[in-house]
Amino acid sequence: MAEGRLAGWRGDALALAAGALLPAAFAPLGLWPLAVAAPAVLWLTWLDVPPRRALWRGWLFGLGLFGVGVSWVFVAIHVYGHTPAPLAAVLTFLFIAFLALFPAAQGWLSARLAGDARRPAVLVLAWPALWVLAEWSRGRFLTGFPWLHLGYSQTDSPLAGLAPVAGVYGVSLAVAVSAGLVLAVLAARGRPRLRAAGLAALAALWLGAGLLGRMAWSEPAGDPIRVALVQGNVPQITKWQPGSVERRLRTYAALTREHWDADVVIWPENSVTVFYHRLAEPFFAPLAAEARAHGTELLVGLPVREPDGRYHSSFAHFDGGVHFYHKTHLVPFGEYVPLERWLRGLIGFFDLPMSGFSPGPADQAPLTLRGHPVAVSICYEDAFGEELIRWLPRAALLVNGSNNAWYGDSLAPHQHLQISRMRALETARPLLRVTTNGISAITDARGRVLARSPQFAAHVLRGEVRPHRGATPYVRTGNAPVLALALLMVGAAAARRRLL
Repeated sequence: MAEGRLAGWRGDALALAAGALLPAAFAPLGLWPLAVAAPAVLWLTWLDVPPRRALWRGWLFGLGLFGVGVSWVFVAIHVYGHTPAPLAAVLTFLFIAFLALFPAAQGWLSARLAGDARRPAVLVLAWPALWVLAEWSRGRFLTGFPWLHLGYSQTDSPLAGLAPVAGVYGVSLAVAVSAGLVLAVLAARGRPRLRAAGLAALAALWLGAGLLGRMAWSEPAGDPIRVALVQGNVPQITKWQPGSVERRLRTYAALTREHWDADVVIWPENSVTVFYHRLAEPFFAPLAAEARAHGTELLVGLPVREPDGRYHSSFAHFDGGVHFYHKTHLVPFGEYVPLERWLRGLIGFFDLPMSGFSPGPADQAPLTLRGHPVAVSICYEDAFGEELIRWLPRAALLVNGSNNAWYGDSLAPHQHLQISRMRALETARPLLRVTTNGISAITDARGRVLARSPQFAAHVLRGEVRPHRGATPYVRTGNAPVLALALLMVGAAAARRRLL
């Protein structure tokens, strides 16, 4: 171990570098072993340092992690939010610096709890548990930002087998425990039994997760459904330009008419940027009649205005009648402006058209496709697995419609697809994901991608999915067992410290 050499600026630089490398564990690179290595390196820099230094290194780690991993926020603010580049850069940095406070707080708490940080109880219990509790807090605070949780990096690793049992936070905990075991093994110099026990525990964790991944948590419950996911690839910059509305409608209608042989045709989030009531008769009534004549159902993302003036980001389902799902979990600043009285109009990004959406009710009835209830999410909503499972186990499929054009050619569309795949893993349900310009995808009930669209191209993704039934342990219990376990792990490590 090199604790002495990491006492000063070298340890700070190593923490920053570890954070900056961690995004490579996620899509599109998918170097998932880095999700174990990066926390282990960070924790190495926390050994034998006071809480203030651990806080500082945790913040530097977060600065690297989010500075690389969510750099796409700048694109949304500057390019599509019409904010000058210098100001967009400042706002992006402030957002990243704020997110970095969560690993910073984790560092401070970890150092306070550590005592002798080389004890296995600290490395394998306390620090992994604090990591997961910090992730959960970030996923809840101020409506939550659950991006880049460690568990998402493992969609293609053996640890993905834990997702149906314990959800993304359970997978994160397994990754963090693995990092602690690696560090404990390295710290067990001259203690062969302890080193052997650590290696055995690491092998058991990964082999056990792999075996869980072979279990069938759901089963087919109906005939295959032929689907067509319409990716219009209309430029984001024209989204609210009046002259582009007709072209947008023509594009989606023309692509749809080529696929009337599908059972279901789905358009993405806000593929139509005009309130439904304005287009109900002149556009949707005849299109829905065509669909009905061919035996096809339509699911369309568009804004819906209430008689009292409130409006929602919604899905409209045309199956002879019309039924709506209104988005419940809105994106701050993109779909509504917190502290609107003071912030509205200060910069272009705070004054975008249709940035005053209202959330839909939490108790909405699920939409159905071909008679099967479906769990619908709009864009960012599918980052919250604990909210999506309210539809389960009744829902037979997952449907997500997103507008990833906000983020250009960045990491975000790849990261978002990986998040969506985790929802399929957690619920053991096939997923239909349709986006404005990619990446649209169809996955099976194990989160494996069966088909995906190219990016930045008009494309209709065709495939078949089988409705499924059954409830995974995660569907039945949500995040509560993992959070309780994390608290117990912290308590056990703290109690052990007092007894020694």
